[in-house]
Amino acid sequence: MHEMSLAEGVLQIIEDHAAKANFSRVKTVWLEIGALAGVEIEAMRFCFDAVTRGSVADGAALEIVAVPGAAWCMRCSEEVGVAERYDPCPRCGGYQLQLTGGTEMRVKEFEVD
Repeated sequence: MHEMSLAEGVLQIIEDHAAKANFSRVKTVWLEIGALAGVEIEAMRFCFDAVTRGSVADGAALEIVAVPGAAWCMRCSEEVGVAERYDPCPRCGGYQLQLTGGTEMRVKEFEVD
């Protein structure tokens, strides 16, 4: 379950910012997670709750902002939406796609006390 290490990374980002900005509690964390990032959302929620216990983010709400998958189709010369890696282009049916979005996971923002 790689979501545990991802949640630990998110906590590290929060704790680094807490040390720099001198805040003591995080109330809400917003994560952008791409549809093609390979992150199981419910597992991420579970792991986030587990790793934040006893930290500045203990009890913080985790809000997930879904980022749709996108790719550049070399045959169509257009950006298209994709639901899964290795799906064909929804316009031409070709497989010459270069992913351009939906593979990322990042801390978008957090609300603090």
